Amino acid sequence: MRSLMQTTKWAGVAALVAVAMLLNGASSAQEGAAVVHLSVKNHQFVPAEIKGPANRPITLRIKNLDAKPMEFESVSLRVEKVIAGNSEGIINLRPLQPGRYNFLDDFNQSTKGTLVIQ
Repeated sequence: MRSLMQTTKWAGVAALVAVAMLLNGASSAQEGAAVVHLSVKNHQFVPAEIKGPANRPITLRIKNLDAKPMEFESVSLRVEKVIAGNSEGIINLRPLQPGRYNFLDDFNQSTKGTLVIQ
């Protein structure tokens, strides 16, 4: 019985170490990321078109300056994130190929923008 408990304990420790290594790798993948800033004010993206570098991770920092929450959503970027009113959200994007990637506020679908990757 004691041997089974020790085996279970070490299996748990190994699992925690593996998770820590994965999380460390995920965070270090964003270390060299380009930071792109975007705001939402009066239900409009400011600026409506943002630019980022190709083939490099991007950290998108979105400030919601409105009192109501918004939902940043993009099918082409494969991301959606709710950002509370008067707060900031951070979205880590994978390296992208050159092109145009549309996004919108899913809570107010007339609010649209584009990420241009060059």
